[in-house]
Amino acid sequence: MSTAIQVEDLSKMYQIGQIGTGTISRDIERWFVTKVMGKPDPFLKFVEVNDRSAKGESSVVWSLKDINFEIEQGEAVGIIGKNGAGKSTLLKLLSRVTSPTTGTIKVKGRVASLLEVGTGFHPELTGRENIYLNGSILGMRKKEIDRKLDEIIDFSGVERYIDTPVKRYSSGMYVRLAFAVAAHLESEILIVDEVLAVGDAEFQKKCLGKMEEIGRQDGRTILFVSHNMSAILELCKRGLLIETGQIVNDAEVGNCVATYFERDKILNRKRELNTAFHEYLNLGNIMVNGDHLFRIEHGSPFDVTMDISGNSIENASIYFIIENGFGQSVIHKKVSSKNMGYELIDGAFRLKVEMPSLWITPGMYSMYFKVLVPTAHWSGRVISDRMILEVSGQMESSGRAFMNPDVTWSMETLESAPLISSNHGLVDNPRPVA
Repeated sequence: MSTAIQVEDLSKMYQIGQIGTGTISRDIERWFVTKVMGKPDPFLKFVEVNDRSAKGESSVVWSLKDINFEIEQGEAVGIIGKNGAGKSTLLKLLSRVTSPTTGTIKVKGRVASLLEVGTGFHPELTGRENIYLNGSILGMRKKEIDRKLDEIIDFSGVERYIDTPVKRYSSGMYVRLAFAVAAHLESEILIVDEVLAVGDAEFQKKCLGKMEEIGRQDGRTILFVSHNMSAILELCKRGLLIETGQIVNDAEVGNCVATYFERDKILNRKRELNTAFHEYLNLGNIMVNGDHLFRIEHGSPFDVTMDISGNSIENASIYFIIENGFGQSVIHKKVSSKNMGYELIDGAFRLKVEMPSLWITPGMYSMYFKVLVPTAHWSGRVISDRMILEVSGQMESSGRAFMNPDVTWSMETLESAPLISSNHGLVDNPRPVA
């Protein structure tokens, strides 16, 4: 299999605040040294890492720094990271929207990019006219657009407004039309940024299905940026995790998503509303099957334990929650301490939850505990750290259902075959199956 994208020592520098060096003489010096003499920019020594959460002293930052990777033809790669990590900058460089400061990019094949809402659209032109305009920008010939026009319009779902100027479109309609054009371009590489977040759930599912189809059937290379980890896990086989402009993990997508969750402050957030409650209640030391390895086999029973310490806590309600990548609760169980024989939590305890065979689809999930305490002298909630629970096992070849139980199939021979109407396909006098 040939290499579709090869990136070596790729870096991109941006200046924040005032553009330029500050003086005309330094601007001339920069131009002469870099353009005439062909030497490195003398002002790059002041560049800092792009950490948006920390105050820096330099006005020049590395959006990307020393990126190296190769993507094989036909691979579906998910690029994940926090806002400001450098994901969109990387896609713009790969799409040649902007040029790198240092390093090289080798791309084999035609690239179709969907980076921002309305990119390549003219607001005064109609949707139909913008299909031709955007298709031409992406490299499609007029005959190719003519051949696929009806298919593009049908996929976009905006047929009623196709002859209306796109300046009257909503952002969701923009994305629908733009994705429809990019998806139907016969390119070797499809690059999609987080623009699908604008669309509704039905359209997102439709887009993911289309990308999975063109990746599987057409063998195209797909680069997909999203904060929706379920979509990443569903579409991609490999992941690239970027932090502050550098790749910190390049691995199988499940491993990459798990690393993202572990490093992300969102899922390792400090307990909300807990600072004033630590003297009353603490949660910690979560284990699965008596170990800190949070991995279970699909269809196997397991148990989860957590240490809980409290200071005269009454009427506590304890919740055990498992969520998928969409933030939806797939397991949400509640119990009161009184029902477990402890009307008062005073001291240190170990809570245990025993789970039967789990039927949820193999993948990565978020697991945590929550305790609510509505008492007269103290009321509030305490949330434990979130753990990443990996459910291993084989995915059903027929598709990715939410539940994946082990079912028993059977078939038996009928005494006489039912009569099938050749006109309507209806069964006349069918015999019930016992």
